[in-house]
Amino acid sequence: MDTASPVWHPFTQHGLAPDSPMVVRGEGAWLELESGTRLLDAISSWWVITHGHCHPRIVAAIQEQAARLDQVIFAGFTHPPAEALARKLLSIVPPGLTHVFYSDSGSTAVEVALKMALGTWKNRGINRTRIIAMNHAYHGDTVGTMSAGARGVFNAAYAPLLFDVARIPFPETGREQRTLDMLDQHAKGAAALVVEPLICGAGGMRIYSPEILKAMADICARHGTILIADEVMTGFGRTGTLFACEQAGITPDIMALAKGLTGGSIPLAATLCKPYIFAAHFSTNRSHTFFHSSSFTANPIACAAASANLDLWSGEPVLERVSRLCTMQEQFLAAFRADPRFENVRRQGTITALDLKVDDPGYLAGLGPELTKFFYARGVLLRPLGNTIYVMPPYCITAEELAVLYAAVKDAAVQFA
Repeated sequence: MDTASPVWHPFTQHGLAPDSPMVVRGEGAWLELESGTRLLDAISSWWVITHGHCHPRIVAAIQEQAARLDQVIFAGFTHPPAEALARKLLSIVPPGLTHVFYSDSGSTAVEVALKMALGTWKNRGINRTRIIAMNHAYHGDTVGTMSAGARGVFNAAYAPLLFDVARIPFPETGREQRTLDMLDQHAKGAAALVVEPLICGAGGMRIYSPEILKAMADICARHGTILIADEVMTGFGRTGTLFACEQAGITPDIMALAKGLTGGSIPLAATLCKPYIFAAHFSTNRSHTFFHSSSFTANPIACAAASANLDLWSGEPVLERVSRLCTMQEQFLAAFRADPRFENVRRQGTITALDLKVDDPGYLAGLGPELTKFFYARGVLLRPLGNTIYVMPPYCITAEELAVLYAAVKDAAVQFA
């Protein structure tokens, strides 16, 4: 047993993993290790970094706020960073969302959304408790979000804690109607549908069209089913627009945000909702209170970082950078579309993914960790999902830097395919 470090790392089998490299600095698209080695961050450090590491305006906002007010209880109190951030958020999200509930991670943002949905029906005196979720979904690692996510090795040990949900198939190309028909069957009397709009991330970077997202929203509206959009990963430009729901022209009843909310600098999440969700909890009856919190709800420093991030979106041509990255990503993918060693070469906005053809493509097969080590040796941080190699870089990445990482992907095929 390795006892060199007392730290227990997430999604890491310490019985197989080497010692974790010590990262000491970050700038732009690069990380610097204790040894002085530089590592190209091609997955935005687990999908959170948008503008680049240690953006000076976000860092300055954190430093300034930390010197003024570090933390205050948010039950019964408020503060300027939280108020300012809420107003900025409501000005950029799809129209119709009117209230912002803060939490501290993507998992808790979706957990809050599920509780909001169930509380809405309970407070209305209507018995609607069934949650609908999509096959291959991932919504987090809290009990509610694991319940809504795909069942498998990630949550098998916790099965006694999980509640049953109705599941609809992922809308595979050519079989979309099957998904819509099944949703139509389940939605009647259901409390909510929770989906990752346009792309299922951890489930293998599976992409579906805005038209299908719009059709699912229409079915929910017809049945009065609450639509929860989990934009934790897809928000803040990843799919090519500020929010994925924009491409379908929809406003969900509840939207969960995290990851890129602070530009990736510090943990913060927000769950936004339409007026009727808030109204169902607004009462002189204290039992209708929304009973959810954490000690650090709406931490002022985190809110200040997020506010600075939104100022970047409004004051700099960030969407132009996103568009440029989309174009560059498509150009680099072209060489792989005709490569017989790869299949299902795909892109959604700034995200690309391609599957390496191998005999054993499973997530628990040895290929994923071997690929990760292979890329690390070439100075690139990529963390494949089994045989699915995906690229989700910060928006500051250059064509030259993309060339380095796609050369590494090509080299991986030589060794592993």
